Amino acid sequence: MKKIRWGILSTAKIGRENVIPALQAGNHCEVVAIASRNKELAATTAADLNIPRAFGSYEELLASNLVDAIYIPLPNHLHVEWSIKTLQAGKHVLCEKPIGLTVAEAERLLITAKQFPQLKIMEAFMYRFHPQWQMAKKIVSEKKIGELKTIHSFFSYYNSDPHNIRNQKDIGGGAMMDIGCYCISLARFLFDEEPVKVSANVEYDPVFKTDHTTSGILEFSKGTSTFTCSTQLMPYQRVNIMGTEGRIEIDIPFNAPAKGPTKMWLFSKTGVEESIFNNINQYTIEGDRFALAILNDEPVLTPLEDAINNMKVMEAIFKSGSEKKQVTV
Repeated sequence: MKKIRWGILSTAKIGRENVIPALQAGNHCEVVAIASRNKELAATTAADLNIPRAFGSYEELLASNLVDAIYIPLPNHLHVEWSIKTLQAGKHVLCEKPIGLTVAEAERLLITAKQFPQLKIMEAFMYRFHPQWQMAKKIVSEKKIGELKTIHSFFSYYNSDPHNIRNQKDIGGGAMMDIGCYCISLARFLFDEEPVKVSANVEYDPVFKTDHTTSGILEFSKGTSTFTCSTQLMPYQRVNIMGTEGRIEIDIPFNAPAKGPTKMWLFSKTGVEESIFNNINQYTIEGDRFALAILNDEPVLTPLEDAINNMKVMEAIFKSGSEKKQVTV
């Protein structure tokens, strides 16, 4: 069974702890190289994770003929720059969310990607690959909860470390870029359309200048989605999906654990159905699905246009928060 050879662009924590082990567990993936601007760090990380090659620069990794695809877990402000460089080096790209800091940035990446139609590029929204979300989407599409009318999502954690990249404004820190993007994405995914208008309240940290708590309302032609995301509240996440004849509740909707169960409940007129998903690694599924898209020359699950549309909504959220009024997307 042919496998895609992966290179990892940086020794970021999400790669070390989540994505690299997940790719290594995949049926269609093998991690063959990792790069850091610190060669010693790259070598240590490679040894710890049983990765054959370590490079002391990102450029060396991109130039390597040992690698087919690159995973990019760099800070947000570097996503577009290194995605473009990866495409220009002839490698496929799986880039962490958000795809960029602005719509304009994301559109610049799309223009470049169209110059390389033989290469796959995708924003890494891993949650969409988890079976609980595939089931939720199917239930909504089959109208098992009647007509979808409203969604409420909540995603929070507490982080007051000034050195953490999520608290650094200039490199794309803040709650919306880190976790609020999930709340936007899932609503668009389930409604299967783009919101028309948004309203939001955005609170900023007086020292970091990053948005730390945002509550918003997205208006779709078919209904609404409300959400709150925060980097300065007690850790919590939950999604409720409400229809005219039923409701779906997802226990751990976003960073579902690779080891251990997650639960989803379908509430309807006939009672409650509980679904348990045990020991499922959504990063592994994401990596294998991306690899198969390359091997079979098939479309990726979430094209760049989807990433750009998500950015458009986030920009509208910030504008609404700033102007204190409803904004058209």
